[in-house]
Amino acid sequence: MGKFKLHAPYKPAGDQPEAIRALLHGLKEGMEKQTLLGVTGSGKTFTIANIIEKMQKPTLIIAHNKTLAAQLAQEYRDFFPENAVHYFVSYYDYYQPEAYVAATDTYIEKEAQINEEIDRLRHAATQALLTRKDVIIVASVSCIYGLGSPEEYEKQNLLLTIGDAMSRNEVIRELVRVFFVRTGTELKSGLFRAVGNTIEVMPTNERDYYRLEFKGDKLSKIKKINGITRSLLAEQESVFLFPAKHFVTTKEKLQVALKNIDSELKEQLKKFEKDGKVIEAERLRRRTLNDMTLLREVGYVNGIENYSRHLSGRKAGEAPETLLSYFPKDFLTVIDESHVTVPQIAGMYMGDRSRKKTLVEHGFRLPSAIDNRPLMFEEFEKKTKQTIYTSATPADFEREKSKQVVEQIIRPTGLVDPELTVEPVTEGKKNKGQIPHFIDEAEKAITAGGRVMVTTLTKKMAEDLSDYLKERGIKAEYIHSDIKTIERVQILTNFRRGTFDCLVGVNLLREGLDLPELTLIGILDADKEGFLRSETSLIQIIGRAARNVLGRVILYADNVTGALKRAIDETERRRTIQLAYNKKHGITPKTIIKAIHDITDQIETEHQKTVKELLALDMGLYKKNPKKLIKEKHRQMIEAVKELDFESAAILRDEIAELERKSNS
Repeated sequence: MGKFKLHAPYKPAGDQPEAIRALLHGLKEGMEKQTLLGVTGSGKTFTIANIIEKMQKPTLIIAHNKTLAAQLAQEYRDFFPENAVHYFVSYYDYYQPEAYVAATDTYIEKEAQINEEIDRLRHAATQALLTRKDVIIVASVSCIYGLGSPEEYEKQNLLLTIGDAMSRNEVIRELVRVFFVRTGTELKSGLFRAVGNTIEVMPTNERDYYRLEFKGDKLSKIKKINGITRSLLAEQESVFLFPAKHFVTTKEKLQVALKNIDSELKEQLKKFEKDGKVIEAERLRRRTLNDMTLLREVGYVNGIENYSRHLSGRKAGEAPETLLSYFPKDFLTVIDESHVTVPQIAGMYMGDRSRKKTLVEHGFRLPSAIDNRPLMFEEFEKKTKQTIYTSATPADFEREKSKQVVEQIIRPTGLVDPELTVEPVTEGKKNKGQIPHFIDEAEKAITAGGRVMVTTLTKKMAEDLSDYLKERGIKAEYIHSDIKTIERVQILTNFRRGTFDCLVGVNLLREGLDLPELTLIGILDADKEGFLRSETSLIQIIGRAARNVLGRVILYADNVTGALKRAIDETERRRTIQLAYNKKHGITPKTIIKAIHDITDQIETEHQKTVKELLALDMGLYKKNPKKLIKEKHRQMIEAVKELDFESAAILRDEIAELERKSNS
């Protein structure tokens, strides 16, 4: 544990040095909100990494989806290999929240599939925050949901030291107290097993486990064991175990909570009976009494978060404990792609409240369940303090909230924003109309060796235009939300490789869409104002052409709308600044050269390897020791997860399932 130390093979360049200086000045002057307006490809992540090193504060970085969060976490791990960089997102592979549809009298029970690896990463994140200061947490908006009290989580721990006067049975009772579960088979996160005079326990934040050896009523040895190979990693003087659940409380607080739950139940039953809601009253009585019995006997129940207000001793309406509660008072918040992430954070509370209110009205939950909720936006702002919004297109909210907007317009590569032209949509005496004009321009760009992209307003138009382009001899493919994720990746990779030359789509402005081969973008019906043709959307689409020196964009419009004018003016402003900088410093821009990676290639390759491997194992290794092979695959999967390479981990998971199926057949 130490100070943040940035590792990078390059130094700040372009606008980065000035952006770093300005943001640091703002933080030291006590500015609570600032915005980093960084154009696509300007290195916003590297700028923030420099800020973190200079400020030496624990940092929360919020992204608007799991994939982007994973990418950012890996980038920050590369920048800070000596520090604690963790990944905190929803641990559900699948999640159907509890709900009730009154119109059809349909109750939908909560159904969830928890990803054990992500759950482990969540525990690793919270434990790092409670034990060290050099911590960066990259999170999705799940960080604003209830998590359990950090004070109780920290207090309800178990410190075991060699020489402790504790018998094997006493340690077992202590492990159960902090919600570890006993098993007689394979060790997993949060489980322990006891054999003879030893106990083996796997912490929630690790994939290795600890073997505790006893002599009489004393702990004599603590050994750290590799979870896959079972080889001895180290002998330790002590081991510190956090609880296996985030929702924990003391026996004393649990007893108080149970009394309060019982009191609330009686009040709600009286209300239902007064209103003549007999069915609702009976439904609530049965469920709540059953939950109370489980809480009293084992200290835990599925859906325990619905009683979190009572367990934590909060008042009605009081903000829940979340990941933000685990941070120290003085920490830095960075909201990535803020134009998307901020509205996500702001919209979570009302949707959750509406669903819970219906459950309460129909007797599925006590009224206090409403307090198991995400933070309101006002609560989020109070808890985050100093914040930096980062975006190429910050919204009015960020601009108005920020004490200063720091621009990062100059790219270290020298690349400038693309050249813009406006052409008519409809056919006239002097023009062909948008489709014929685009085809002419596309053919020129393709002949010169480039790739082209065109955006439409509807899925049907994207499909029809793709077919029409093919009829005209242009190799084209369409992409929209109905195309599955893996297929989208294949299409984009084939586009970069030149398997086809024109990509047709509806919403091709996704942050992170990186296509250096792209030299021309056509935006059809650019004057049809709306979400897909807003100022933000237009600037984001235009930015896709900023990674190639030949990049240009044609905006098809009969009328220059307000959004269109603002997007053009802003792009021209940035382009003017970039060109002047390049001229002053004698910089000749060069197209980004980026290797073409396709995760679907990896999938096909791994599956081919698996088939060959299984065939070989029929005659060799599989017959000798199938368990050993399966363990090795588990090890590889865990290593992939550590690197946040979830695609490869999923492939290995499928391989393991196939091997285990074969083993059981």
